[in-house]
Amino acid sequence: MLILITGLPGAGKSTFALALAAACGAVHLNTDRVRAKLGLRGHYDPESKQKVYSCLLNMLETHLQAGEDAIVDATLYQKEIRKPFLDMAEKYQTPVRWIEIRADESVIRKRLETKRPFSEADFQVYLKIKETYEALQVPHLIIQSDTRPLPNLVQEALTYLETPNP
Repeated sequence: MLILITGLPGAGKSTFALALAAACGAVHLNTDRVRAKLGLRGHYDPESKQKVYSCLLNMLETHLQAGEDAIVDATLYQKEIRKPFLDMAEKYQTPVRWIEIRADESVIRKRLETKRPFSEADFQVYLKIKETYEALQVPHLIIQSDTRPLPNLVQEALTYLETPNP
């Protein structure tokens, strides 16, 4: 299964995705970690973004080829960014589940003021991505990351992932 975790910067995607990966035994793939691995921190020009996403897709393909479940943790804020992941899942006949992570903007602002190990996004980046975020047009689970403890959110997601054709 391919689990695509989408949401705006600061919503809590990575915290949630790491906990979900641990709970369900899926590999966790994250754009910020790939960017750091490639030495592209601070580089957000189209060519650098393409390198990050190409590397992420190559990593995903390796795991899907091996029949492993994978979680992709990224903003995935536009249809054109989402499409290659869906194409990859189709290529390997892998079911896809979407989980959108949300949080109140005041919580996001506070989170983005705190330095995080991989993400470089600040509130201005959040506002820019929010402006161009394209809503998902497919069935998906919405997790409000600022309302309940993380274990409860993970359990909700696990229940969703076990449900056939949500």
